[in-house]
Amino acid sequence: MNRDTLRLDKWFWYARFIKSRSLATKLCNSGKVRVNGNLIKKAHQSVTPGDVLTFSVGPNIRVIKIIKLGNRRGPAKEAQALYEDLQPIDQIAKKIDSTLAPEPAKRERGSGRPTKVQRRAIERFMGWLKGI
Repeated sequence: MNRDTLRLDKWFWYARFIKSRSLATKLCNSGKVRVNGNLIKKAHQSVTPGDVLTFSVGPNIRVIKIIKLGNRRGPAKEAQALYEDLQPIDQIAKKIDSTLAPEPAKRERGSGRPTKVQRRAIERFMGWLKGI
């Protein structure tokens, strides 16, 4: 293999997008990764600096430009230096906003379920209780 190229599954692992090399291989073989717009179905696809990757990790679709290939799986700071995120900032902000839980609905005091006393009064009124 040329020093200017690297296997796609290895690069995913080096860049810390995927936890293990075998999971990276499965992702590449699943046919859900694009390199420069071309669908990839093999883990041994070679990538070079300047290639643009499009893939999904969980519910997020990532668009990444490879800056460096790397030669090991290093710490997170080293892994982040291997790529540039091309996803627009406004899309990232929308995802963050959509993950925030909305405030719970407010209701008036006493508008919830009836208490035991209230329920018995309703049952008496409706004639459901016999003998009381």
